[in-house]
Amino acid sequence: MEELLLPLLPGVLPGLLPVLATTSTQRKITCVLVFFVVFVWRSEANCPRPFQGNHKVLSLKSALVNSFEEGSSAIMECGTGFVLESGSGSITCHDGNWTQLTLTCKKKDCGPPTPQPNMTFNISGTLLGDVIKVTCDEGYRIRGSSYKECFAAGWSGIGSCLTITCPKPAEVTNGKVLWDSQDLPKYGETLQFECDGGYTLTGERSLVCGKGGKYQAPPPQCKEASTSSSPSATTPALRDKTITPAAVTNTSQEKSDIAANATKDTEKSDIAANTTKDTDYLPVVVSVICVSLGGCIVAICLHRFLLKKKGSYDTQEDLKPELLSFQNV
Repeated sequence: MEELLLPLLPGVLPGLLPVLATTSTQRKITCVLVFFVVFVWRSEANCPRPFQGNHKVLSLKSALVNSFEEGSSAIMECGTGFVLESGSGSITCHDGNWTQLTLTCKKKDCGPPTPQPNMTFNISGTLLGDVIKVTCDEGYRIRGSSYKECFAAGWSGIGSCLTITCPKPAEVTNGKVLWDSQDLPKYGETLQFECDGGYTLTGERSLVCGKGGKYQAPPPQCKEASTSSSPSATTPALRDKTITPAAVTNTSQEKSDIAANATKDTEKSDIAANTTKDTDYLPVVVSVICVSLGGCIVAICLHRFLLKKKGSYDTQEDLKPELLSFQNV
């Protein structure tokens, strides 16, 4: 109804004013009508404030304008975290309406994070609102945030990768740790232990600094070395060892084998000794035999020589007849 009456008011109002102004009540009504015509009806020709949504907002200059009259312009721009993709943000007021807005906005791209030493990023996206995980290389630990998120101002979350260190072990009683550096042991470094004289090391002789800043085993201990051979001085490992029938049988068999081997070795030694003794008497026997043979040969030769000599002087038996006749003459 108001849309039909408002265009008629400028032509009808001048004729109605003398009639309406006859009484005080009519004069009040007349003032209201005049106000309505001058201000309300006139404001209908202006454009409403532009709609802000879909990540689009008025520019600072346009936001300071109180009213937008016919033919005025306004500037729209992308909201925080969004950037211009295409189109224009300028619109114009025409017949109480704004012209079509062609502005298109898209999310901001933060791009890959700045590389840092010994740090890697598990990137699933780099647009506004995307989150990436931060990890450190082996032997390093994260200090700070382990995540980064893309905001309008860029990547959030500050972190760095530090070298893993292990605490220096406590001093070993009756021993020492071979670590002269003032710095803490780093990941992968090894600590050596040794005991004082007269003590035996029990446990790991060396410890390696591992992940999480921990060693793979507790520090060793230095225990006094035992010199007694009594049953009470037997090591716990031997005292606690369970002896089974099979173990007893094996032990007896081993003792028998050892005794048999010892007997064989003794026999071999006796044979070798006898052989050595026989070998020592052999030169003497040979010498005696040789001397005996030589004496026999000399005796035989001497006997023959004497027999020949005897035959030459015995005239009764050995001389020939011719020699006998010569002796008679």
